[in-house]
Amino acid sequence: MSDGCGAPQQTATLEADTGDQTVVAGKVRSGDQPVGGAFVRLLDSSGEFTAEVVSSDEGDFRFYAASGTWTVRALHRQGSGQAEVAASGPGLHPADIALD
Repeated sequence: MSDGCGAPQQTATLEADTGDQTVVAGKVRSGDQPVGGAFVRLLDSSGEFTAEVVSSDEGDFRFYAASGTWTVRALHRQGSGQAEVAASGPGLHPADIALD
């Protein structure tokens, strides 16, 4: 399903073993409820836009990224929020986002 912006839809499935990949992943929530359809953006350490996905119906999102410091920002009609992540190397780096 396309949302009109070209951002890929996300799924909840993620292998526990990420191998040699650096993965920034999390869930968008409003209170205790997951938020699907949020635009989730990955920004590098200088604030430059790097990538965008749409959160799954369960609020899940993920990015395959390089090591470094990242800002993950979610935008939705229910609000916005962000998380900072220091991805120090391969593995899963959590970045849950609470909408305000």
